[in-house]
Amino acid sequence: MEGMKIHLEKASESYIVGVLLAVAGGFLDVYTYICRGGVFANAQTGNIVLLGISAADGNWEQIWSYICPILAFMAGILLTEAVRKKYRYNSGLHWRQIVIALEFAVLLVIAFVPSGRYDDIVNTLVSFVCSMQVESFRLLHGSAYATTMCTGNLRSATEQLFYYNINKDKKARNKSLQYYGIIFFFIIGAVAGTALTRRFLEKSVLVACFLLLAVFAIMFIPPADQTEEPQNQDCKT
Repeated sequence: MEGMKIHLEKASESYIVGVLLAVAGGFLDVYTYICRGGVFANAQTGNIVLLGISAADGNWEQIWSYICPILAFMAGILLTEAVRKKYRYNSGLHWRQIVIALEFAVLLVIAFVPSGRYDDIVNTLVSFVCSMQVESFRLLHGSAYATTMCTGNLRSATEQLFYYNINKDKKARNKSLQYYGIIFFFIIGAVAGTALTRRFLEKSVLVACFLLLAVFAIMFIPPADQTEEPQNQDCKT
């Protein structure tokens, strides 16, 4: 069982998992923008800024449109940590697979919610889902990254590129390419999301469901580079 837990942990940090989640992240950002009222629900910086603008203008009714996604994002973080704590030593499914299953269920429901009247609720749910994803999958081969936003990845990619140019360190070059690759696949998700959302509207979110299902399955496959068990386990396993 310990070997199973180790390869599930390593699989969650694999590049293919990062790629699939980045595609899903880009897809969901476009989905809410095109189909759910012209908002971005993945990251909350914009909502916090708009909240400040609404407060300054005294537009108290509009404030709730920004507060709800922010609170949902916080709730997703809290739920993810609760799942991690309860199922951290689960001998069956990895706790991250449980999170993926919850994300899948929420997005599946969203696919059958008509656009228009309930868009604020849908955007809140997408914020909830994205917070669970970004909290659960934070490492790519041991390096911090994100799959629902690009700012941190862009910073890390460029920083590693600088280190490579100075020290000719191939590890820094490889890390830089990995980060830029995740950004590239986020863009691929946005491109695909634009085409599919315009054609299939609210049902297009089923594509993100499929991507999450693929991640769920891939985590059962031992990574090719797993040749020995690590001596120390991170506190987040």
